[in-house]
Amino acid sequence: MSESLKMSFDPATIEHLGVKMYSKLPNAIAELIANAYDADSTVVKIKLYDKGEKKIVVEDNGIGMTFDEVNDYFLRIGRNRRKEGQSQSPSGKRKVTGKKGLGKLSFFGIGNTIEVETIKEKSGKKITFKLDWDELLSTKDRDYQPKFRISDCPKNLKGTNIILKNLQRKTDFDKNELATSISKLFNLFDNKFAVYLSRNDDLPLQIDEKLKYESIEIDFEWQYSSLIAGFDVLYENKEKINGKIIASPKPLKPGLRGITLFANGRLVNAPEFYGISESSHGFSYFTGWLEVDFVDDWEEDVISTHRQSLNWDIPKTMLLQEYLKKLMSHLERVWREKRKEKKKKELNSKTKLNVTNWLNLLPKEIRAKMEPIVETIDEKAELSDEEIANTVQNLHELIPEYPNYHWRHLHQEIREASENDYKNKDYYRAFLEAAKRYINKTRIKSGNEQISESGMMGDVYGRGKALSVTKKYKKPRGGDFSESTKSNIEEGQKFLSMGIVMGGRNPVSHEEIQDLRESDLFSEKDCLDGLSLLSHLMKRLENSENNG
Repeated sequence: MSESLKMSFDPATIEHLGVKMYSKLPNAIAELIANAYDADSTVVKIKLYDKGEKKIVVEDNGIGMTFDEVNDYFLRIGRNRRKEGQSQSPSGKRKVTGKKGLGKLSFFGIGNTIEVETIKEKSGKKITFKLDWDELLSTKDRDYQPKFRISDCPKNLKGTNIILKNLQRKTDFDKNELATSISKLFNLFDNKFAVYLSRNDDLPLQIDEKLKYESIEIDFEWQYSSLIAGFDVLYENKEKINGKIIASPKPLKPGLRGITLFANGRLVNAPEFYGISESSHGFSYFTGWLEVDFVDDWEEDVISTHRQSLNWDIPKTMLLQEYLKKLMSHLERVWREKRKEKKKKELNSKTKLNVTNWLNLLPKEIRAKMEPIVETIDEKAELSDEEIANTVQNLHELIPEYPNYHWRHLHQEIREASENDYKNKDYYRAFLEAAKRYINKTRIKSGNEQISESGMMGDVYGRGKALSVTKKYKKPRGGDFSESTKSNIEEGQKFLSMGIVMGGRNPVSHEEIQDLRESDLFSEKDCLDGLSLLSHLMKRLENSENNG
C-alpha cells in the first residue's frame, strides 16, 4: 500500500475542466450520482443545506473504495476505465456510465472544499480525506497530496459520503427545481437505484423519471416502437433504439422542447430536433427521449466531455443524425393526422355537428372552398374553443348539408314529401313525391274527385273556379287588387298546376329511372327547379279560399 495519497494534475486543466465545465449545480451533482451508480449503489441521498453553513452532502451505499483504489482510480484524472477493462460495475450487473475520468472535477465547479469519506465493503476500514481548491492551485509541482486519515469501523458498513463546502453559490437552494433538472440528465432511476433530495433535513423528495415531464400536459404520446410502425427508413441500429415522445396540446417553452438522447442511462445529447428545420409549427409541441446505448459502445468516443452533445462530424453519428432527422419529419406527419382527427371530434362535440359528414354532403365546388375555411378556423385562427364552435355553427347555418336543397326554402309539405329521396340522389322520385303531395292536397281542399289530374287542376284553379288563390289578399293601405291582377294570378295558378302535371309528373313517371339519370334529362337542377315551383303552388293552395 502506498504511504500517501496523491493527485496528479495540471492546475490549468483542473481550472478549465472543473470550474468552467461543471459550474452548473445539476450537472455537477449528476457526476456524483453517476459515481454512486457505477459503485453499485441502490440508494443515494443528496442533502442540501443553506441554513448556517452552506454545504451539499451526497451519501451512497455503494461498494466503497480502498486506500489504493482512492489513489489509483478516484484521484487519477483522465483515467479511462473502459480501456482498463472496467466497463461493468463491481457486481457486473451494471454498465458503468463514467468513461473519461473527468467527472470528479465537477466537485470544484461548485465548492472549494471537498471532504470524502469512503468504506470499502467488508473491509472494516474508513478512509477520510479532504481536497482543497486553493491548496491544489498553489501546489508547485504536479502532485497534490491531500491530508487523509484511516480508521477502523464495523465490517458491515460500506459506501461513500462526499461533502461539498465553501460553495460558490450564494443564493438558497430550490429543491424542486434541482430535482427536475437532475431527472432530465438521467434515464436510469428505478426501484434498484433510488435517489432522494432534501433541503435542511426536510422530507426527502425522490427523483424519478416522472419529474422530467411532470409540468407538461400530454396530448399524445408514442413509444418509439409504435412510432416506427410503417416507417420504412433504413438504419442499421434502428431496432436498438428505445424511448418515448410526447406532444403537448399547447406550444412548449423553448427550454422544454426537443428530444433528448440517453446512452446507458445518462444524457449524451441535449434536447433538439437533429438537423430538421424547427420553423414548422409542430416542433414547438414535442418533447421526449430516445435511448441510443449503442453510441457508448463505439470504439471512437463520440460523447462530448460535458455530455451535452454527440460529435456529429463523423460518419457513424452522421448516419444516426440523418435517421433521427427523418424520424422527426415522420413524427410531425403522424402528429398532424392525430391532432386533426382529435380536433374534428372535439369540434363535433362542441358544435353538436358531424363536421366531416356535413362537408362530405356539400357539392364538390362548395366543399372545395369550405374545407380550407373550416380547417383554418379550427387549427390556425387565434380563437377560443367557444369562438371556434360558434363560428363553425354559423357557417353550418349558412351552408348546411345539401345546401342547394335547403337554399330553395321549400314549403314544409314539399320538403316532407321530397327530402328522403333527394338525399338518396333519387331526384326524379323526389319530384314525383312532391307533385303527388300537391295533387292530393289540391284534391282534398277542393273536394274534386276527377280522375284526370291535369283536368282536375283546370276545374279547381282559374278565375271563378272552385278555389281562389287571391280572395284573401287586400292592399296594405286598404282596398282590393284590380280584377285583371287577380285574374292573371288565378289563371297562372291553373296553367302552372296543369303544366307541372303534364310536363313533369306524367313524362317522368313513364320512364326508367336509370335512363333519366344517365341521360341528364331530369337532373338535380331540374328536380330543384320543379320543387321550387311546387313550393310556390303549395303556398298559393294553402292560402286559397273556396269560391262557393
